[in-house]
Amino acid sequence: MFKFPEGLYTDVRIEDVFQTSIQITMGKLDDVKEKSYKAAFIRLYDGKRWYYSSTSDVDSIQKEIEALASIACKNENIKEDPIFQRFEVHKSEFLKFTGKDSVKECALNEKMELLKNYSPIIASSEYVKLWRANYIDLHVKKSFHSSKGSNIVFDTQRVGMRISYELSDGDRKFADRFDRGSNYFSQLKGLEEEIKSRFGKSIHFLKEAAEIKPGKYTVVLSPEAAGVFAHESFGHKSESDFMIGDKSMEEEWKIGKKVGSEILSIVDDGSIMGTGYTPFDDEGTKAKETYLIKKGVLSGRLHSAKTAAALGEGLTGNARALNFEFEPIVRMTTTFIKGGDKTFEELISDIKEGIFVETLKHGSGMSTFTLAPSMAYMIRDGKIAEPVKISVVTGNVFETLNEIEGLTKDVKILEFALGGCGKFEQFPLPVGFGGPYVRVKSLNVR
Repeated sequence: MFKFPEGLYTDVRIEDVFQTSIQITMGKLDDVKEKSYKAAFIRLYDGKRWYYSSTSDVDSIQKEIEALASIACKNENIKEDPIFQRFEVHKSEFLKFTGKDSVKECALNEKMELLKNYSPIIASSEYVKLWRANYIDLHVKKSFHSSKGSNIVFDTQRVGMRISYELSDGDRKFADRFDRGSNYFSQLKGLEEEIKSRFGKSIHFLKEAAEIKPGKYTVVLSPEAAGVFAHESFGHKSESDFMIGDKSMEEEWKIGKKVGSEILSIVDDGSIMGTGYTPFDDEGTKAKETYLIKKGVLSGRLHSAKTAAALGEGLTGNARALNFEFEPIVRMTTTFIKGGDKTFEELISDIKEGIFVETLKHGSGMSTFTLAPSMAYMIRDGKIAEPVKISVVTGNVFETLNEIEGLTKDVKILEFALGGCGKFEQFPLPVGFGGPYVRVKSLNVR
């Protein structure tokens, strides 16, 4: 297909993209976009440096290869290079979102009607002062070709919907949202009862939530909160590009080190369906289940070919780029906490006084993490009790990992409906996250 130069490693990633975005604010359709394009990212490696180019003219790819080759240094021993040796070689077609399963085949009017049909559930309430409904979809068909012999065609797809609203009852105010992300448009249909249920909880929270008494509590995190904690506090630290050239980080994240409770396992796996589904990364590496923590012990890291070679470890399928304009860097796919052996009722049954964090506004963290709950509740005598307003739940990451004392059997894999993960200038990258309900012995709540 392409004539690759001798004495260099070359790969070409061609992206065939279709995407839609719709926004309705207070009943007014104020944004509708449907876009499709084809573009490519090309890179060369001579054993010392990488050379990059991107283009929206796919007919010029061979010229781009030759232009990059003209400034690279031919290396007769490129095949002995440890990075070159790590690149996997695959040849086949792996298309999952074709025909009626592709958002390209769904009419724009049907996507707009989806939002219009759900909107009255929110808009008709006397407590709503502002509401907005958003829909997005993104289908990407990628072709990956390398001078080592890879020739892969695969696709990914995300759809997402959000209805956000600001509520007011006298001096009481509360902002909340209903989110749903998926791989398929059909899974955004029939959500009326779920939207009504979430909106009903929001109204209850608006009217009844009391201020929390700051202090240390036993905290139960929902799959949403546990997933964000795993992503922000641990997943990012598992991205091994942070460790290259930093001996203190390498020592802190030494494989085999005990870092958490023995019931705790955290994995990253791009083969799981959801918005983190990535059957191959942008270096042509097949998705793998990678244990970051296994039974409380640090067991793995996320890699590109460059970081895997530098640390003497295997590939994990985590070299990802936001789109054709960017080089692949180490990113998560679907990162989640494995389930345990309890039901939710068993998990909270012996908590005298604690906190249940059901939904989040946002979370962040490295050595210390913070979670900003949207809806949270007191746990009293083993039962979910009154709603409480909490600004932040915070703790030291390693201390918290060691204080996890219970996990439910059931695990939920969730998606960022509209946004995604940000790293350096590449945002928003679709990822998945989740876990079981997680009980932590003690966390600071205020």
